[in-house]
Amino acid sequence: MNPVLSRAQMRAFDRHAIDACGVPGLLLMENAGRGATDVLVRELLEGHPAGARVVVVCGTGNNGGDGVVIARHLLVRGADPRVFLCGDAQKVAGDARVQLDAWRGLGGVVHELPPNAPLDVLAGAVSDADVVVDALFGTGLDRAIEGWLADVVRATNAASCPRFAVDLPSGLDADTGGTLGVAVRARVTATFAHHKLGLVTPAGAELAGRVHVVDIGVPGTLVAHVGGSAQLLERADVRAWIPRRAPGAHKTSAGHVVVVAGSPGRVGAPQLAARGAMRAGAGLTTIATWPDAARAIESSVREVMTARIDPAKPAESLDAILAHKHSVVVGPGFGLGDDARTAVEYLLASWQGPVVVDADALSMFAGRPSVFMAAKKAILTPHPGELARLLGKTAAEVEADRFRAAREAVAASGAVVVLKGAHTIVASPDSRVAVTPVACPALATAGSGDVLGGIIAAIACAQPTFEAACAGVMVHALAGEAWSRAHGGADRGLLAPEIADALPDLLASLA
Repeated sequence: MNPVLSRAQMRAFDRHAIDACGVPGLLLMENAGRGATDVLVRELLEGHPAGARVVVVCGTGNNGGDGVVIARHLLVRGADPRVFLCGDAQKVAGDARVQLDAWRGLGGVVHELPPNAPLDVLAGAVSDADVVVDALFGTGLDRAIEGWLADVVRATNAASCPRFAVDLPSGLDADTGGTLGVAVRARVTATFAHHKLGLVTPAGAELAGRVHVVDIGVPGTLVAHVGGSAQLLERADVRAWIPRRAPGAHKTSAGHVVVVAGSPGRVGAPQLAARGAMRAGAGLTTIATWPDAARAIESSVREVMTARIDPAKPAESLDAILAHKHSVVVGPGFGLGDDARTAVEYLLASWQGPVVVDADALSMFAGRPSVFMAAKKAILTPHPGELARLLGKTAAEVEADRFRAAREAVAASGAVVVLKGAHTIVASPDSRVAVTPVACPALATAGSGDVLGGIIAAIACAQPTFEAACAGVMVHALAGEAWSRAHGGADRGLLAPEIADALPDLLASLA
């Protein structure tokens, strides 16, 4: 896992490198700009910068200094960079001033645009460019972009050519991914040293495009001195959490998952959860449901067993069903009636093993997250709407700061919380937070969450809850990404069973 930093942590990281380690800030800026140039040339100029018309839109701070370094390296490589300095040139100081003077010393021209100056020249340059570089504001921005500077952002966005963001798109909140007034829409972003929280949110990912982390010439291990807010999951993590089976493995040792789900007219959800569990490696899976639903399910399942929950004796039924099992999924299609609530409350209070709580089992406790304190090893898997209902918020409030919402849910429930969506977040009561690097729109399909619940439950048969949740969301995301690749980059049309069916090949490739 790789650290993901907040705005304050990134500032502290740079300061530690400069003050404690003695690495000159000018050297960090030079490394950042050179690395960003490598990304720009590779990703947007197909490796051939000669003759490319690149407009570099710079602010008066260090982000602008990074932009000037990019312009200089593009010039060396034969490109035709044009530098626009937006703001009061007298405010350019420190390392950024050194870089600006070096650019001028080499004969580079700086088109100065003082505050409130007409933007006709910039608009004309942008319209004729091959790439526009956004170096207005970096990670440190913590206020809304307004007035004339907002017009500069709009002029930048008006370019028909690709936009390249330096560190992160100007106007993107580094902590939440929200928009601070207005924001640049980039095709590619080169961020420095580490990922930032805002880049691994749905809103931030949409603004940033493809994100590349650029080495700035100091070891990443320095982050230990400032801390990180989250960890970005990697394929190697999955390999550690889902090792190859021993030759003597058998179905019982592989784990028995119980899916407590389904109701009359809603029998697909439990079958999808069971399919996810089986494809993720569960040796045995049982769907425990109401008698009417069980009859419907039995006609369409083969590998999966069924068991009936007696509405008159839910506690006794569940005790018998759960005996000697390893993990549970509860909620998909289970219903919101009194019988369902009674069964779920008993399950949470009595079951000692890991339980993945999804769908109806979340919605029935809207505004009552403390209910899940009763469970010993609960993993809640809400989408933003479900988490909003649980916390008494709106979905928009959850999405406005996903990391904060996930941490609030953990504190209120005592459970591991999986906040689903592009760049799914996994948060734990021990303060660990992980986020997946994948944002795959093809996964926005009915039943996708049911499959995820089954996957996590299967892995939880052998792994602790946080690790099982992390591994589950990662392989689920990678399965969607693999399907998209196999279908020419398709962003729709994926069916939930296909997610489950992609898992054996995916897990074999990871191993």
